[in-house]
Amino acid sequence: MASATTLSRPAAASGQDAPAAPARAYDVGLLVLRLVLGLTMAVHGAQKLFGWFGGGGVEGTGMFFASLGYPSPEAFAVVAGLTETLGGLGLAFGLLTPLAAAAVAGTMVNAIAVKWGGGFFAPEGVEYELVLTLAAVALALTGPGRIAVDRLLPRLRSHRLEYGIAAVVLGAVVAGVTLLLRP
Repeated sequence: MASATTLSRPAAASGQDAPAAPARAYDVGLLVLRLVLGLTMAVHGAQKLFGWFGGGGVEGTGMFFASLGYPSPEAFAVVAGLTETLGGLGLAFGLLTPLAAAAVAGTMVNAIAVKWGGGFFAPEGVEYELVLTLAAVALALTGPGRIAVDRLLPRLRSHRLEYGIAAVVLGAVVAGVTLLLRP
């Protein structure tokens, strides 16, 4: 019988991924984290896009973005809504997890920048947004676990730290560019 270490170790030199190992407690924990974070973000995106769950829709979100100084506020509302919805659903399903996590983290960096100066604690502070950002970064770096659609995709079956780091850097750069567009 194979030991736990051989089940999780990639096949040597062949370039092939190791056979799938059964889910463990950390896989279930990552699934719970992905579901909670992903669905929370998807609901926030649906508020922006469709006005569901008490949201303002594109028009209301656009007016809010205009008050913050964003150019083309309705376009930014659509971008934010799509990023939150698609990034959130990607996390929930464990699909393209590093990119989905980067989308969520980048969006949350913008939210932190907007709320900066209100202190740390909610409701005016950034604690909630910071927790969401760091949870997304953690998922980008660790990967989705074994209970994820990524496990069905050959290149993503075995998560690599480099994917997570590259995705986090991409999310930070896009967030930075977005913030530079805001006067």
